[in-house]
Parts: sequence; structure tokens; C-alpha cells
Amino acid sequence: MAEEFEIRDGIVIRADDLTVSFSRSSAPGGQNVNKVSTRATVSFDFESCATLSVFHKDRIRRMLGRRLDRFGRLQITCQEHRTQLANRKAATERLAELLRQALTPPKPRKKTQVPYGQKQRRLENKRQHSKIKQSRRMKVDED
Repeated sequence: MAEEFEIRDGIVIRADDLTVSFSRSSAPGGQNVNKVSTRATVSFDFESCATLSVFHKDRIRRMLGRRLDRFGRLQITCQEHRTQLANRKAATERLAELLRQALTPPKPRKKTQVPYGQKQRRLENKRQHSKIKQSRRMKVDED
């Protein structure tokens, strides 16, 4: 496993901040599944991570809140591969991708102007609707 991986400009997560545990996998693999603990679970306690600012921690809490365990750690499990090393690498990469998505700020919305033609169609539609309602009114005879 790499010593550290970069999430985005200046935000680096060290391997010391991750906890990796292994357990028996339920994936297919015949007798290998019954004998070897290959499922990798990578836990990331982002609250105690020194490289993340308070803003980043809050953003992770908001964006990935449903993925946190009861202790507030982000946990990723992988059991796709037949080896511990491959599963650990896949889980770490998945964690890095989740953090990249969570810490990427959303694009600011650009205000656009309503097209002239659309504005004219809306006003014409209002005029027609008004004429229909006026024709329904009772006409008072002034005789």
C-alpha cells in the first residue's frame, strides 16, 4: 500500500490515518473463501486527520454522512478479488475516489437571460388566456 495518496491539490492522506482489517469474504472462490480472510475493510478516521481542515471535515460529514459508522469513521469494504493485497488496494482507491468527489467544490451556477422569443411566447399566451376569460364574463345590458 502506498505511504500516502493525494486527494486533490494539497490534501494528502497518509497510510497512518487508515486502519485496514481483513475478514472472511462471502464472494465466490470455492474452498478459498472458507479458508482465507481476503475481504478488506479500510477505515478512515477523518476527524483525527491533521491534513484536513475543519471545512473539509464538515464537507465530508455532509456529503458522506450515510457511509459513516457509529464511531464517525468512513469505512470501505472490498471483496472483489481473491487476495488481501488486491482487495486492500481496491478499497483504498475507492476511498480516495469518494474523498475526491466529496471535497471537489460544486460549480457555481451562472445566471442566464431568458431568450427574447420565449418571453414573447409567454406574453402572447397570457394575452390569449386573458381573452378567453374575458369572453366568459357575463355582459351587463345597460338598457
